[in-house]
Amino acid sequence: MNEREIITNYVYKIVASLMQNGVEDVVISPGSRSTPLAYAFASTKNLSIYRQVDERSAAYFALGIAKAKAKPVVLLCTSGTAAANYYPAIVEAKYARVPLIVITADRPHELREVGAPQAINQISLYGERVKWSAEFPIPDDAKMTLPYVERHVARGVNIANTAPFGPVHFNVPFREPLLIDFQEELPEQTFQQSFVGNVAPSEQAKDVMTTIVNQTNRGFIIVGELALGTDLQHMWTFIRKLKWPVLVESLSNLRTNVPEDCEQYIISTYDALLKNTAFKQQVLADTVIRFGAQPVSKFLTNFLTETLPTNYIVIDEDPMFRDSAAVSTHFIHAAIGEWICEMNLDNTMCSDEYLLQWRKGEELAIKHISSHPQLEKDEGAVVRYLIENLPNESDLFVSSSMPIRDIDTFLLPTHKDIQVFANRGANGIDGVMSTAIGFSQARKNREMYLLIGDLAFLHDVNALITTRYQQCKLNIIVFNNDGGGIFSYLAQSTVKEYYEDLFGTPTALRFADVAKMYDIEYVQIKDFTEVEKLLEPQNNPLRLIEIFTDRQENVTSHRKLWQRIHEELEQ
Repeated sequence: MNEREIITNYVYKIVASLMQNGVEDVVISPGSRSTPLAYAFASTKNLSIYRQVDERSAAYFALGIAKAKAKPVVLLCTSGTAAANYYPAIVEAKYARVPLIVITADRPHELREVGAPQAINQISLYGERVKWSAEFPIPDDAKMTLPYVERHVARGVNIANTAPFGPVHFNVPFREPLLIDFQEELPEQTFQQSFVGNVAPSEQAKDVMTTIVNQTNRGFIIVGELALGTDLQHMWTFIRKLKWPVLVESLSNLRTNVPEDCEQYIISTYDALLKNTAFKQQVLADTVIRFGAQPVSKFLTNFLTETLPTNYIVIDEDPMFRDSAAVSTHFIHAAIGEWICEMNLDNTMCSDEYLLQWRKGEELAIKHISSHPQLEKDEGAVVRYLIENLPNESDLFVSSSMPIRDIDTFLLPTHKDIQVFANRGANGIDGVMSTAIGFSQARKNREMYLLIGDLAFLHDVNALITTRYQQCKLNIIVFNNDGGGIFSYLAQSTVKEYYEDLFGTPTALRFADVAKMYDIEYVQIKDFTEVEKLLEPQNNPLRLIEIFTDRQENVTSHRKLWQRIHEELEQ
């Protein structure tokens, strides 16, 4: 075989193995050294190909698709700093447990570390931020090369797809020439199929959990952001059986589409309630069971560290279980599944009065949060209006910093089918818009909204480049309070020296020209009196809604809400 035939067989073998192992989506950034694989992906039927020239944005875009589909997505770039630009999204994928297959094309070994252009040391480039990293062989006609590549791809996809999900890295070197012969059909595979097991608890773990639950007088459940692909029906069945209060974070997606027979157990306002010392004393618990990640609420974390429940059971699919407060007493290595529905639980020991105490607090707080838009005109009022009026079957992607905290405050239990998502692995404000656009590509049957602050928007404005290469549909809602609003709630705001320079960081920028540049419909909302513009019919699949708000007004209005809840709890 000649060099062109060898490289052609090599790259199509990689593509065939990826597809056989369930890959459907590929995000490509242009570059020379990745040419053979780019050609092979682009010429293969039944693959969805996406393009983004900015590699940092491309990686978050792929993260969004993988997050929406709970399936691994391939990223492909050329050698050099292109590969380094993937790093922030890989960090997020690692800690958010999102499966990615990161393929970096590379120079051959003889061009590494000798001063060749666009060549850096890419072996184990992402360190411990990936679950596995593999250096692929140079394409050749050795008998074992293609069988090795075929199985190495299968290994990588299996590792990315095994709980906890996460990114893997293939570094693939190519020598010139880089052109291939396009093929109509993929090569036959000699490796047939992988079967990945489920993470289920041991019988001993279930027995211990059953004993603890059946002896509990005062207990509650915490549900944070759950693993991708979790069947929420298992959670609802468990909640019905246990009949305990359930503190549900917005990202758990148990505050929405709530079954009628589970309404009484859902507690959404725990962050506001646990600001009150007297209420905390009334809801001290013997046992806490947590599914998913630790919720964002600082006051819930403080409550747990202050009261130290006798039993705190963490159920996590990763043996490196999450417990930043160091309060857990038991860990069960398991993914949420049928097993939680089949447990023999007897809740007769549990106090009805305890659930009633939580319910009274929840209803009190709901009353004040629901009426907030009638009393205040801040970002919280806008968020409450948005949530109340979002159409059924909508997705809401939320930026870190203040937007996710406002969603957690103002999203109250509802029967509507609204789902909330965010990048909370590493909690950064980078890549939010790219992730949302990627997410929307995989959920085209639902209305899609992004809630983001002005700094996070500016941080990722290059995300809009991708809208020039594929059709996108998204409502981008930007709170422009001219700076970093969350710092106004923190201790830094009490020190006036350097506050605006170091933390407020105002830019005095407005975004109408950004919308014009990308041919996006632009809507300006100057104050709360124009809030109805939020959900007016779109004239363009892409819409940018810029809402001008005031940082200090937001702080004052939020504190008034918490004070109203606090005062009534005191009564």
